[in-house]
Amino acid sequence: MIYDLIIIGTGVAGLSAGLYAGRYKMKTLLIGSPFGGETAKAGSIWNYPGARGVDGYDLMRIMEAQAKNVGVEIIEGKVTKTLAEGHCFKITVDGKEYVSKTLILTNGAERRRLGLPNETALANKGVHYCVTCDGPVYVGKVVAMVGGGDAAVKGVNLVSQYAKKVYLLVRGKELKAEPINQSEMEKLGDKVEILFETAVTEIIGTDKLEKVVLSRTHDGSNELVLDGLFVEIGVIPDREFSDSLKLGTDERGYIIVDKSMKTNVDGVFAAGDATDFFGSFKQIVTAAAMGAVAATSAYQDAKTHGELCQLHWLPAK
Repeated sequence: MIYDLIIIGTGVAGLSAGLYAGRYKMKTLLIGSPFGGETAKAGSIWNYPGARGVDGYDLMRIMEAQAKNVGVEIIEGKVTKTLAEGHCFKITVDGKEYVSKTLILTNGAERRRLGLPNETALANKGVHYCVTCDGPVYVGKVVAMVGGGDAAVKGVNLVSQYAKKVYLLVRGKELKAEPINQSEMEKLGDKVEILFETAVTEIIGTDKLEKVVLSRTHDGSNELVLDGLFVEIGVIPDREFSDSLKLGTDERGYIIVDKSMKTNVDGVFAAGDATDFFGSFKQIVTAAAMGAVAATSAYQDAKTHGELCQLHWLPAK
């Protein structure tokens, strides 16, 4: 069997693309794990039009239901191989091969890490990258957030609901957050302490996080005793598929797309955080828009070149 479209990634961009593809009556398969991407872990969302204060996970389930309602097939699994052959795309998931006329990559990006010794060893043992997932563990505790962008400030606002004290460690001289989120943080008063021009240079602990070493002194010491450390310093694009399909990428590894979400490989499109189409402005609303555009382009491509896949593909015996 040949699909009209396979979408890799079950985040906002992927589910949006699935919704539009289904409405175009394309036979569509959507593959991804874990479900929902970063949005599913975002907590309460207030800036997505038409959904005031909706939980990120709930929003993703709504999008999933919409895609399924228009006939999109969704499977959870890890894509282990991608192959382009004569405008035919063969995707291997858990040992099973699926074939499609077109392909959309919405595999997003991974959380950037500090790159310090002991960081990996203490991951989920005091060092975390998801406040929504792990913030509730720190009720009445002292934690720190690394980062100076909007995600870090929103993370502070969320973890402050649990922790008794939150340090915000900012490498630069100022915050780069949405004013409304920064205002919410300022309302927390002394519960939040911001240390500008301060970086974490060492993570100390054996079985769990004990403290961190700072690049400059605070209260007479460059060590800060913590129960938990959260890291929100941006993301790194997943290059697995771009490398295997020989897609054009920028110097940071983001897939290069045009205004139709087309890549340099005919029949392959990309959307969401896998691209840098809107620069550093990575939002749910932009990911949804890109997914819709990518699906529309894939629909037009499948109508024009779809028969080429039948010419090159032979079903497995």
